[in-house]
Order: sequence, then structure tokens, then C-alpha cells
Amino acid sequence: MVLERFRLDGKVALVTGAGRGIGAATALALAEAGADVACAARTAADIERTASAVRERGRRAVAVPTDVTVTTDLERLVAATVSELGRLDVLVNNAGGWLPRPLLETSERAFEAALRFNVTSAFLLTKLAVPHLAAHGEGSVVNISSRAASMVQPAFVAYATAKAALSMMTRAMAPELAPKVRVNAIEVGGVETDALAQVLRDGETRRRLEENTPMRRVGHPDDVAAAVCYLASPASGWVTGKVFEVDGGVEAPAFTVPYPPL
Repeated sequence: MVLERFRLDGKVALVTGAGRGIGAATALALAEAGADVACAARTAADIERTASAVRERGRRAVAVPTDVTVTTDLERLVAATVSELGRLDVLVNNAGGWLPRPLLETSERAFEAALRFNVTSAFLLTKLAVPHLAAHGEGSVVNISSRAASMVQPAFVAYATAKAALSMMTRAMAPELAPKVRVNAIEVGGVETDALAQVLRDGETRRRLEENTPMRRVGHPDDVAAAVCYLASPASGWVTGKVFEVDGGVEAPAFTVPYPPL
């Protein structure tokens, strides 16, 4: 009977950044667990492809082109999800990211934009979703953070600060929304998405990353998607305000970005 608690039959999930990588893998995993899925990202062709794959798995899907840094887009996204799929039970704040840049080359505008993309967007979308998530008393929010939030890594000041804020926001929201809505986060390690794949084309970089990861491999989007399914489902019904590390076992950066000395 335990396996039944991992099912999401009759539930509706909304996933941002669902066009590629972790977001797309998460949307498909949630569909395989029984959920209907709203797919959001900026590129319509990408989310249409993900939505089509959800439908191939026998679930309903809607693709909603969305820029998560635009508040009106977030409002439209929640409205479209509820209108098209009838309810909202799971929110996965996956959209995010930022390129590494040395501290002294990071502008005020870039720093604030990193916060908007990675933290403020998740804050606003969660607020908009909460009335729907709480309606049936079993809502779940899963925020996709990064191990950069809790490991010191040169040239990641904007990204690391933003993800650290996202992890802390997760913990701060949880008690206010419990017990009707659970809020958890996943700090992700080196996962072979399109962004990291460009770096890993260099064989020496890949070798270093694998050797410095206890599990001796780069992460796959499905590794994260599986954890999302657990946190979205009744299987984690007594878990809230927690930050999970899905990272292959690393306790220090597997590789560092070069930066100029002061």
C-alpha cells in the first residue's frame, strides 16, 4: 500500500521552466505518477513539446508561455491552469539559473535580476497559487534550489545568494502554510542540462566533475524529477519546510570557475 502514496491521480501540477532539462523531466514524471500538468516557460515550442509528451502518457496538459519575471504573466499562468485543468495541487518553481561572473564584474542590475529570476518569481507565484493549493487541504510547493546555496564557490555571488534566499524562503513559508500546503526545496548538484552540457563538452572538466562527485557521475534530470515526485505526493505528507540535497554526495564544489585575483 505504500506505493499508492506516491501516486498523484486526480491532481494537477504546474511546473515552470518545463520546456527542457529538469523542468521537462519533472513534468513527465508527475504525469507518469498520474497528474495533469500545466507547462510554463518562455519558449512556446519547448513547452508544447513537453505538453505533447504528457498527453502521450495519458494525462491532460496545457502549455502556457510565461516569463516568470513578469507578474502579469504569473497571474495569467495560474488562471489558465485552473481554467483549463480545473484545480491546482502541486507547484514546482523550477525556472531559474544565472551564469557565473566574478564579484567585481557583477553589476547592480545583474545582481537584482538574478534575485528576481530565482527568488521573487517563486515568491509571487506561490502567493498566487496558495488559495488553489489550499482548497483541498493537500497542496505542495517544491522549489528547485541549488547546492550553490550552501557551498562557497567563486564567481557565483549573484546565483548563490539568490538560491540561498530561495532555500531560506522555503523554510520561512512552511509554518505559515501548514498544514494545508507543504513547502519544500531541492538543492540540486551538477545535473547535465543544456547549460552544463556546454561545459562538459570539455573532457577534462567532465572527468574532474565525475571524480570529485562521490557517486562518480553527473546528475540526470530524472534524478531530480524523482525527488520532486516524492515531495509532491502524499508519500511526503509529514514533510514540510525541508531542503533536500540531490547532488551525488558532494560536500564541496566539484570544480571551480576561474576568477581574477584582487
